[in-house]
Amino acid sequence: MGGTIRARVKGGVLEPVEKTDLPEGNEVIVTVIGVSQGPDDDAFLRSAGSWKGLVDAERLIRDIYEDRLISTRPEPKL
Repeated sequence: MGGTIRARVKGGVLEPVEKTDLPEGNEVIVTVIGVSQGPDDDAFLRSAGSWKGLVDAERLIRDIYEDRLISTRPEPKL
């Protein structure tokens, strides 16, 4: 049986948050991937202005709206 479950760290020990169907005493391999506790507002603020001087924003907006007018769907056969 394989899969992904959520767990909580308590006293340095991983405690499953979800029920597992693993038999007692089985060995398993655990891959730990941290989950952020909330939005990283600081990262958002740090990125502010990072495109300044690199992209012509007005041209980008014009290109986006022009590209929306291009139809890529084939003509339906009636």
